[in-house]
Amino acid sequence: MRDNPSTNITTVSRRDVLKMTATGLLAAAAPAGVLRATECCGAEKPAKRIPICLQLYSVRDDCGKDIDKAMAQVAKMGFEGVEFAGYYKYDRDPKALKKKLDELGLKAPATHIGTSSFLGDALKKTIDFHKTLGCKFLILPGNRDFTHPEKSKKLADMFNKLAEVLKAEGMFCGYHNHTAEFKKDGDKTYWELFADRTSDDVVLQQDIGWTVTAGQDPVALIKKYPGRTKVTHFKPAVVKGDAGKTHLIGQDSVPWKEVITACYEVGGTEWFTIEQEHYPNGKSPAECSKLSLIGLKKILADMGK
Repeated sequence: MRDNPSTNITTVSRRDVLKMTATGLLAAAAPAGVLRATECCGAEKPAKRIPICLQLYSVRDDCGKDIDKAMAQVAKMGFEGVEFAGYYKYDRDPKALKKKLDELGLKAPATHIGTSSFLGDALKKTIDFHKTLGCKFLILPGNRDFTHPEKSKKLADMFNKLAEVLKAEGMFCGYHNHTAEFKKDGDKTYWELFADRTSDDVVLQQDIGWTVTAGQDPVALIKKYPGRTKVTHFKPAVVKGDAGKTHLIGQDSVPWKEVITACYEVGGTEWFTIEQEHYPNGKSPAECSKLSLIGLKKILADMGK
């Protein structure tokens, strides 16, 4: 998703956040996907297969015209789920949206929502809405405070408090990077500082394409923060000067096999989320999203995944 900074956060007290736990909405948390397990005898079980969803921002114009038709098209392509970036006609009717998802055979593992959805009384509504959908990863796609020397500390503190509340609901909060998050404050990037300042229950939704575009190593970052890449964005990227490459997974500059291996072995990854923001060769967003899905499936097949 393109960077669209939300309003600056305000200070949130522990009491403001934790009062949401008194809503009576506690539910049994679905266990996080276990990627590598060991039986009592010591033999390793095969890694659980990671399913693939599409960030609907990839086909945002189609969604704006007819969200039902757009989701049906996504399901027909072979995606197993969708990540939302807006709810269109369903923004106040999660039950109807869940019914439509079930009809299409789609899951909704994650969503991108603004800072205000996490604040004050809005948090209860956010929890209610997404629990109805079965959506447990609530991701903030950008906030200008992330790269502020002082305000970034308050943002991290907010995420820690949110994570404590959401954990009781079987849900997670997290942050999605663009390129600005890799600016440095001292000898560390703001992405590293955020990771260091937040608990392991805060998801680091690394957008692989933006990470590569920023000149960073996505594999090293997955390994540096084990278990925190529970959902990730697989966005094709082309590094400047990389001749013959294009913005489609499998035809771009990203070392996808290494990324996938890290996700399986270290990341704790539960979903791969394709996000298509470039549409090469005059093809439509839907066509390019499908081509990236085909490319990813081929890579996975070559890896025996």
